[in-house]
Amino acid sequence: MKPVIKWSGSKRSQANEILKYIPKFETYYEPFCGGASIAYSLSPSNGVCGDICEPLINLWNLIKSNPESVCKIYQDQWTDLQSNGVDTYYKIRDHFNITHSPYDLLFLSRTCVNGLIRFNKNGDFNNSFHLSRKGINPDTLQKIIFDWSNKIQNIKFVNSDYRETTKNATSNDFIYLDPPYFNTKGRYYGTIDFEQFINYLEDLNNRSIKYMLSFDGKRGEENFFVEIPSHLYKRHILISSGNSPFKKVMDKQNKEVFESLYMNF
Repeated sequence: MKPVIKWSGSKRSQANEILKYIPKFETYYEPFCGGASIAYSLSPSNGVCGDICEPLINLWNLIKSNPESVCKIYQDQWTDLQSNGVDTYYKIRDHFNITHSPYDLLFLSRTCVNGLIRFNKNGDFNNSFHLSRKGINPDTLQKIIFDWSNKIQNIKFVNSDYRETTKNATSNDFIYLDPPYFNTKGRYYGTIDFEQFINYLEDLNNRSIKYMLSFDGKRGEENFFVEIPSHLYKRHILISSGNSPFKKVMDKQNKEVFESLYMNF
């Protein structure tokens, strides 16, 4: 899988393992879609994906309905970058922080330091330009964009919080949850109230809706497990997500990460 946008917390490295546990369903829900790796891998015949980041959802809808425009604008921005260098990056970053353009978001994600998408508390993109990286070639990215466009045609993308996104789910459906992790506050776009989220899981159980939750696990010998009430799930397993790119960049450490996977079925 080659990503369109490198979103924090991507499940690209775990996608094949996660898919092994997904049950049959009528409608697939992914209310914290981010980089949408599981949705891509599953390519459901009927799906609903949501996120509170409006420019991200707008980008997914453009990739779905008008991939040509996404390719064209990225090519124009990339060409400008090759000619004018770092000034282009910061001009586009400033423009994004005013307009929240989904086209700008894609460009920034492909040219920022180590591909780490970061926002400040006001929702402004605040990562810097990666001086030794000039962005993915437009011809290469075009193939990726059209591949993803084909995979997500049966998915509805909505700009809403997780409760609103899944309000119409039934016992015949399946929900994959990949919220901002408890121990990584400030690293992702937005956050959630933990108690409200636990109440939400309780509600899903009461409605007999199958869910799978990716959440905090461990890194090396460090344990980051969060106390999810045991009656809310039937299985808790750990799956490897490789080495932590964030820790490698920030702390110069290289430790294998295992993430939790909770299932109520």
